[in-house]
Amino acid sequence: MIGGTATLLTRSVLDSRPEPRGLEPFVAAYTDRYRFYGSGKAALRDGLATIAEPGENVLVPAYLPDAVVEPIRDLELEARFYAVTDRLAPDHTDLDGRIDDDTVAVTSVNYFGFPQPGLDELAAIADDWGCYHVDDNAHAACSVDEGTLLGTRGDLGLTSLHKLFPVPNGALLYLTNPAVEDAFEPSRFTGTNDRIGVDDYRYLLKSVATDVLETHPAVDALVSRGDGEPTSTPDGRYEASKVRMSKLAVQILETVDPAAVRRTRRGQYRAWQRALERRGDVRPLFAELPDGICPQVCPVYADDPRTFLAALERAGVDDAYTWPRLPGDVLEDPAYATARHLSRHVVALPVHRALGRETIEAVTRGR
Repeated sequence: MIGGTATLLTRSVLDSRPEPRGLEPFVAAYTDRYRFYGSGKAALRDGLATIAEPGENVLVPAYLPDAVVEPIRDLELEARFYAVTDRLAPDHTDLDGRIDDDTVAVTSVNYFGFPQPGLDELAAIADDWGCYHVDDNAHAACSVDEGTLLGTRGDLGLTSLHKLFPVPNGALLYLTNPAVEDAFEPSRFTGTNDRIGVDDYRYLLKSVATDVLETHPAVDALVSRGDGEPTSTPDGRYEASKVRMSKLAVQILETVDPAAVRRTRRGQYRAWQRALERRGDVRPLFAELPDGICPQVCPVYADDPRTFLAALERAGVDDAYTWPRLPGDVLEDPAYATARHLSRHVVALPVHRALGRETIEAVTRGR
């Protein structure tokens, strides 16, 4: 969902190690009920296809990117939004008022790699209504909360891999509920590709180009960096995501060290926290960084996001952004005022690369 992915050649996750840990051993330490996909949206589509029938509805938080609901609509289900608080917790009163006998599932979201606030009450509401709980963990593939891998706390869940690792695509569908796993039927985009494809080569070329740009900015005019999601329609982005995980992603994920990725991101997150204490107009969205959490970004609330983003750009931080691009239904409904306000003021700061002290200090001085 959120951009800012590390590039292939310069990131520490690909440093040479005699015994790389790999992603699968990391995940298998917490669950063996998962399937590979090219994207979280494709994983969500297949997960919902296992539990839902056309005409039913799925509750999702209003504070989400516009393309997230496309898998729901693809299955002829209603995507029904519920309000959130300024803590990114569900507005439980609003949620309870929107659920009905046709609600098949309620979705929680681990925003930015942190555990969903207010999860216990959401799960209790879903249980009272006999609904499935979908644990959307797109941002936090390496986050572990009190011994539980985020994404595995519902009946089914998902996580995206390309948001943390230098891979062209990749996601996991967690089938935590044994009954859901038994009923699951794979689709044409379940699993991984058997061979390197054209898209893999394109990714490699783009990664090389990005590394060159970081070293030699003068060639920027010659190569499109293509950071973030393409500026197409939500359904177009969704249709493009309905693929298997690439062979290149499989090979890279065999070499990654999830623990090292988590350490790097936590260290950079803390560096931002310390530095931004000097700015009275910017404050972290989460007061603490719990043990086991791997932040996808460092989310902060900026009183004046335009001024803050300008200061970041002047300091050389050009991959920060406000998040997310909300669905049209949310933008037009006054019931979701908090989600709209957050989307304008929450700025995602990069933690996938080390920023020098001078860069961060320049941001803290800029106004």
